[in-house]
Amino acid sequence: MATAIVFDSGVGGLSVFDCIAASLPGLRLVYVADNAYFPYGTKEETVLVARVRDLLVRLAARYQPDLIVIACNTASTVALPAVRNALPVPIVGTVPAIKPAAQVSVTRVIGLLGTPGTVRRQYTQALIDEFAADCTVLRHGSAELVELAERKLRGEPVAPAAIRQALAGLIDQPGGDRLDTVVLACTHFPLLVAELTAAAPRPLRWIDSGEAIARRVASLLDDVTVFAPAGAAPRYHALFTARTAAVERLRPALSLRGLAEIEFAEE
Repeated sequence: MATAIVFDSGVGGLSVFDCIAASLPGLRLVYVADNAYFPYGTKEETVLVARVRDLLVRLAARYQPDLIVIACNTASTVALPAVRNALPVPIVGTVPAIKPAAQVSVTRVIGLLGTPGTVRRQYTQALIDEFAADCTVLRHGSAELVELAERKLRGEPVAPAAIRQALAGLIDQPGGDRLDTVVLACTHFPLLVAELTAAAPRPLRWIDSGEAIARRVASLLDDVTVFAPAGAAPRYHALFTARTAAVERLRPALSLRGLAEIEFAEE
């Protein structure tokens, strides 16, 4: 039975986990949240690269995965080369879905909603230059939306005003009245699509990378058996790098995804 690690700083990567689990129901998935270092989007780059690389090296030694998914735009845009150099297994990153957004936008005005680090990085600009050169790309970085997604998964209320404020960071920019497509450039943000849709002043198209990542995982595991044998151990479990009260409040949302088994790797 093949094993994949799905890695994020918090629970945003569950949006990617959901897509992979739906596409490959026999795959053993280990969901890892580095909540001891959450949030990644506000961390200095060199420190973040070392953190992600070293942690994934230890996780790979522990779980012997066939593949690792970095289900975090921030970590992917800074740490992918370092992680790939350190590990022999395939590493699938998460990058802003600018190419598909440019392909579907009618008005040629695209919103890029991510963490502050992701929206300003040169990696992101290179994607815009390559795939959306003929579009106006409006950017807004929101660390608040990351925390709101975490709250939602903990069963806490999400204030509509806070969602509207984050979305206004795009809509209120010059050209925002022509915006028709928004790239959700943080894996936390698809967890808030219902709230974002309700807060939007008009219908918008929301684009994320979850399904594309699931297709990539399936293609890389094409020659690996992914179906669980009869009597096999539970296929899903979660690991957090810190034991906190917030994790305890996440248990219902995790259990709904088959992640009832939770471990802690406190440092």
